[in-house]
Amino acid sequence: MNINTGRNSRVEAIVNLSPRENSILEYAAQGLDNKEIGQKLYISHHTVKAHMASVMRKLDANNRTNAIYIAMKQHIIN
Repeated sequence: MNINTGRNSRVEAIVNLSPRENSILEYAAQGLDNKEIGQKLYISHHTVKAHMASVMRKLDANNRTNAIYIAMKQHIIN
């Protein structure tokens, strides 16, 4: 019997982020924008944007903030 508690019923899956995606997500969680993250990692902000899109897709997130929240909840990042 499935009881709906009103919480998000999304199934939490183990997500395999690449080391680069994980780094970008960590920097995003610190409040850095794509340009700042790119400077830290010596990549273009366009590449950061592409990696962030991949992170959001893998985490089934609606936006950057949601991706950070999901990653923290699943202990992918601190």
